[in-house]
Amino acid sequence: MGQNLGRGISGPSPFDSLPVDCISTIISFTTPRDACVAASVSKMFELAVKSDSLWKKFLPSEYTSLIPLYSRIFSSKKELYFTLCNEPLLIEDGKKSFWLEKESGKKCIMLSLKEALVHGGSNPRCWQWISIPESRFNKIPELLYINWVTISGEMHTRYLSPRTHYSVYIVFKTKNGCPGLGHAPVNTSVGLIGQEDSHNYIYFVGPLSPGPWVAPEPGEVTRPEAREDGWMESELGEFYNDSCCDDISFSLEKFSESSKSGLIIQGIEFRPRKTQ
Repeated sequence: MGQNLGRGISGPSPFDSLPVDCISTIISFTTPRDACVAASVSKMFELAVKSDSLWKKFLPSEYTSLIPLYSRIFSSKKELYFTLCNEPLLIEDGKKSFWLEKESGKKCIMLSLKEALVHGGSNPRCWQWISIPESRFNKIPELLYINWVTISGEMHTRYLSPRTHYSVYIVFKTKNGCPGLGHAPVNTSVGLIGQEDSHNYIYFVGPLSPGPWVAPEPGEVTRPEAREDGWMESELGEFYNDSCCDDISFSLEKFSESSKSGLIIQGIEFRPRKTQ
């Protein structure tokens, strides 16, 4: 969705007799994507879509506290909106990465593993915490040697948008095929605390052929997908964020006698489901 709103404008619209502020108010009940489409209706709509009052409605309520985190001045609320979509911000002492979904304006969060419980995470023989330029966080964990991989954590849903279905992903890279782990199904769970969790199985690489493990039903093991930023992701589960008054928990676990290594984890990502 681009910011060039002048294309496709043709003849006059019956709405042109309305005040610009009125048109902006009407459009504010839609989505940012709809607003950009509406800008092509007429010159009056194009003017209405440039309104600061409109884009303020699409910004999160805490947007004023986010502006100082950028080292520049914004000429409009629209510019700020698209910056929040395209340039994730580090918040909470660098332990969370925050941005907006461009088409809807919904909040997205990536949680650093510093905010999670990593089994053996403080043992330098099991995990090492490294810095790499392509990561959003200062330090991320790399698995060196362990038999029991367990990662779990919680986050309050106030960081997310209400009345929204979310998917939760682990964002990672692998080295040398992720020995002992890459081809093994890993058990995951996601759920609001006090409610039933959703469970899943994921791969970090993919199944061996023929594989030593068979899923209960075809398609139950989620294969990793490549991301545009060069990382991989697998979906841990999903949930519905109703009122932003709960805590959401997540976990993944794999135990076997074989040693495991070669997993680099950037974080746990919460973003609106694609199918909603």
